[in-house]
Amino acid sequence: MPEAVVNEVCIHYDLNGKGHPVVLLHPVGLDLSCWESQVETLCTEFQVLAIDLRGHGRSEVTPPPYSLGIFAADVHALLLFLGLAPAHVVGLSLGGMVAQVLALEYPEDVMSLVLSDTASSLSSEGRAAMIARGRAAAQGGMESVVPATLERWFTTGFMGSEVVARCRRRLLADNVVAWEATWQAISELNTEPRLGEIEVPTLVVHGELDASSPVERANRMAEAIRRGQFHLMPGAPHMAPLERPVLFNPPVLEFLRAAQDRSASSRKSER
Repeated sequence: MPEAVVNEVCIHYDLNGKGHPVVLLHPVGLDLSCWESQVETLCTEFQVLAIDLRGHGRSEVTPPPYSLGIFAADVHALLLFLGLAPAHVVGLSLGGMVAQVLALEYPEDVMSLVLSDTASSLSSEGRAAMIARGRAAAQGGMESVVPATLERWFTTGFMGSEVVARCRRRLLADNVVAWEATWQAISELNTEPRLGEIEVPTLVVHGELDASSPVERANRMAEAIRRGQFHLMPGAPHMAPLERPVLFNPPVLEFLRAAQDRSASSRKSER
């Protein structure tokens, strides 16, 4: 797997396919391998860049503090290093938060956004809960937080699957310092006041059974983005792309095709 030292951190990534680039940003505690189904689907038409965020997977674990801005700056630096900007950006949960910050702070990097099962702000109680999730692992190890994490992410009937088994192994192998620092970063999420600044086409796609982020908030996020649209995945949980790729991949591929076509048409009209 290739790696690059950007923004003073070693970032691992995987690059597949040909065409316009699509960046995939994973949830907290997981890594780029969680996108296996999406890479297989998208790389037939796009060049797919999957990234291990700092502190995750095979990327470098740096000392705290972390922030969503730091994660976004890493992605920006990697895109510059690889010469892949502007790109379509797909983010799940934490990845969707990072994608929002990337679009706000580095708009030249982003051609379109797909925000899956994510949020743009948290209540005071929610912020405290995010911090507590990080501290729980610091106090009791990853073993103490993995069962509850998987229960939030997947439906009961899916818990015996190999997908969940891989996620469990990945979480148990995580660095506790990076886990706690990432939850602290999540607790500081507050892109909601600036969503109107996002100018690119944006698909907010959300699982109906998402226990981590209410459907109503996701719908409001889509409404706040000028070119936002909302797509509900019936019966899907928080980790919808992993558990129900059949509900996630088709609308995302359709959206990216349309965004790519609009971009190509716009470039032709400017000539």
